[in-house]
Amino acid sequence: MDESLKCVKNQQIQTVLGTLTCKGTFMRNFFRAVKIGLQYRLTCLGVIACSLFVAFFWSANIGTIYPLVEVVFQGKSGPQYLTESITELDGQIQAKQALIQTESDPASTSFLEAQLVGLEEERAFKQDLLPIAQQWLPATPFATLILVVCLMIGVTVLKDLLLMANIILSHRFTQLSVFNLRKDFYRRTLKMSVGSFNTDRTTELMSRFTNDTEVVTHGIMQLLAKAIREPLKMATCLIAAAFISWRLLIFCLIIVPIAGVIMGYLSKALRRSNRKAMQEMAKMYGLIGETFKGIVAVKAFNMEAYERKRFHHSAKNYYLKAMKIAKYNSMTRPTTEIMGMTIVGLGMLSGGYLVLNQETHLLGIQMCVNPMSFGDMMTFFAFLVGASDPLRRIADVFNVVQRSSAAADRIYEMLDREPDLPEIDNPLPVTQNVQRIEFKGVDYQYTDDCLVIDDVSLVIPQGQTVALVGPNGCGKSTLARMLPRFFDPCRGGIFINDVNIADVRKRDLRKKIAMVTQNAIMFDDTVLNNLKYGKRDASLDEVIAAAKKAKAHQFIENKLEDGYQTVIGEGGGKLSGGQRQRLALARAILTDPEIIILDEATSQVDLESEQVIHSVLKDFLSNRTAIMITHRISSLQLADRIIVMNQGKVVDDGTHEELIQRNTIYQSMAAPGLKDIA
Repeated sequence: MDESLKCVKNQQIQTVLGTLTCKGTFMRNFFRAVKIGLQYRLTCLGVIACSLFVAFFWSANIGTIYPLVEVVFQGKSGPQYLTESITELDGQIQAKQALIQTESDPASTSFLEAQLVGLEEERAFKQDLLPIAQQWLPATPFATLILVVCLMIGVTVLKDLLLMANIILSHRFTQLSVFNLRKDFYRRTLKMSVGSFNTDRTTELMSRFTNDTEVVTHGIMQLLAKAIREPLKMATCLIAAAFISWRLLIFCLIIVPIAGVIMGYLSKALRRSNRKAMQEMAKMYGLIGETFKGIVAVKAFNMEAYERKRFHHSAKNYYLKAMKIAKYNSMTRPTTEIMGMTIVGLGMLSGGYLVLNQETHLLGIQMCVNPMSFGDMMTFFAFLVGASDPLRRIADVFNVVQRSSAAADRIYEMLDREPDLPEIDNPLPVTQNVQRIEFKGVDYQYTDDCLVIDDVSLVIPQGQTVALVGPNGCGKSTLARMLPRFFDPCRGGIFINDVNIADVRKRDLRKKIAMVTQNAIMFDDTVLNNLKYGKRDASLDEVIAAAKKAKAHQFIENKLEDGYQTVIGEGGGKLSGGQRQRLALARAILTDPEIIILDEATSQVDLESEQVIHSVLKDFLSNRTAIMITHRISSLQLADRIIVMNQGKVVDDGTHEELIQRNTIYQSMAAPGLKDIA
């Protein structure tokens, strides 16, 4: 594929740059990832229910401040407190009634009447509670203290049990969401054409599959575990504080809009910085992968120092971007803590003024109907403090979710791509027997200025072996790889038995084709599973028969420790080049294809291995249609016909004897190898 690397690179750089300039709705892609988990409804309901109960019990624990301050620490029991409070309220009601009778100002009379209604409602509530308190509550202050402490511990235990359930359910939701996201991402990636998988994109894909999905996982977990639970805890505290004095609560929250503007600015800056850091991380992954794959060249040319320098610059760029993120992260916690302490401070100042002076108005604004008691004020403070702790935790969630949003954007950039070789809606069936293959006026170009195939017309009858030869970059591999639809022509068409291959399913088409490439593709698995890769339902006997035909059975049984169960390492690294090629041939033989493509299948093996492979191919290619790409003249003995290509065009067509007489390109290629076929 030498002729296409530069063109593919240019095309895909433009595609990536175009994608990066697109801006979506705020956090839209992150919530798309979250939405995947909403199909698990019971888990969602469990998370929400547990969060609600945790929030309720959180505020309930804080609410125990009131009985401690108003009852226990005043040396009273519950029934005694209610009895004395009712007596005190009776006196206040009588006093208010007397004031109303003597007051002449309508505004003051209206305010006094409102106070009287408030006192009467409070007395009625406490009068209803008194019988219950006398029947069920302790009669002494210390016994009441024991009851309050036991309730606090019991509620805490119950809250923590619900918290455990909340965390487990949140993890389940998160892992299921990301599990499906990974599957969708992998499925969509496999639908893309071969041109999408050049070297420059592999590390980028790996970075998004690994690093970015982990970041999204952490973000969804924080969203479920804290971004739901902590706001609910804060809300229950604020609601409870509003029951004490909603006007005072609103007064204390006047700084929230200012903090909201600051947090909005930080969210945009964080998302932008995280995106740049992830792009730099992908570059660093690419550098590491490139260095490790080319480690032989690195050491052979003494380039360790150069590679260290490259890595230093890449890691330094990531460090600088990470420190920029840290700067913005460092601003979110202080912002929320200052906001929380300012709210509590305003509550202390305003509430203290109202209680110490027994006032109902602050700065001319009515804060409450009747003056607040010390217990009311302490409980109000406690609820404000209880709301500030979740606010601090939300700041941590905020940072994580912004990073996850940037990661989700990067994932969905790839996930939202449409396959560049889509299937048609109503595909035609593939004919049973391949009688002829025809290329009709085929053009192919990667970009407007990269014409690789230029008006190629070619007919290959059934059972014929055709060799494509020509200088590097003339389009041989591209033309051959258009047959299994790794690429589609920009103009013209490719036909099998007069059926355009673009009108059939790629899966059906590729069942008829096998391919053996220059670098035999092997997986880090057993020999058996590698051979069965193209035919997973093959029996052991079928596999052994194919291996024998490929002259591979003997070395598998005699030279590999565990025979067909030997794990051959990443890329078949435990095997020699000739052994890998024979396994690749055995795999192709096992699928029993009607068409086989041999792309430099013997270019990287020694003479002995080449002779073995040629003997295998001589038998295997009989009565099969084959396209062979080779630079070795010795391999052309297998060809019935030779096509000479140059600059994307077919310039000649004939046998070896014909071409050596008339074609200068073929003569220049054949001259060094004439001795091989003499």
